[in-house]
Amino acid sequence: MESALIGSFVSAMATVLGAFPILFVNKLSEKWKDILVAFTAGIMVSASTFGLMPQSIKESGIIALTLGLITGVLLLDLIENNIPHIDVENKPGYTNMDSKALLVMIALFIHNIPEGLSTGFSYASEQTSLGPTVAIAIGAQNIPEGLILAVFLMNSRTTKLKALGIVTLTGLMEMVSAIIGYFTASYLQNVVGYGLAFAAGAMLFIVYKELIPESHGHGYERPSTYSFIFGLLIMVYITQIFG
Repeated sequence: MESALIGSFVSAMATVLGAFPILFVNKLSEKWKDILVAFTAGIMVSASTFGLMPQSIKESGIIALTLGLITGVLLLDLIENNIPHIDVENKPGYTNMDSKALLVMIALFIHNIPEGLSTGFSYASEQTSLGPTVAIAIGAQNIPEGLILAVFLMNSRTTKLKALGIVTLTGLMEMVSAIIGYFTASYLQNVVGYGLAFAAGAMLFIVYKELIPESHGHGYERPSTYSFIFGLLIMVYITQIFG
């Protein structure tokens, strides 16, 4: 339980870490944003393919993998259809701070719930290395997300400190859902395999629906591709270290 708390906290607070640069800079380079997002995509694909999916099969079988993965994809698709992700740099004209900030907070709260559940399910697995691996993968995804959200809020004329506070609240929501996922899987051991597959589906949906298109939309496809491969390899090494 203690390791799950620490892992979920570190993963959730990575969102805050990503937002810290707004205290010093006001603009995010498109090139480095794309490289960072692609690197994150590589980490998440690696964690899903080499960590979550094999362990899901080991714990509950191929049917559990199929059902859990499809459920994760469908849930993220439902969320995306109803509360789409915020595209920050392309919307500099926002001026109504209060209503926009509230909308973004609600959107990120909902987006972070399945991510937190993924971390919690992973720490409940019998493979002790899986929890830290997934926490790192989710945390890596949270860093650019936190930065993007903070820049959006600043474009909405929110103060830097208030933007940092809002980002912190969204991260805490992920930690709460991680704890819920951990206890659910701990008391219902037969759902662990489904939960791991759910996490894989959610992460793969995020990668293909959001991260890869976002990293290839500004003319920096080649460095983004190399960054993706580098992120994938980094997570393979991390998996080997923890394993």
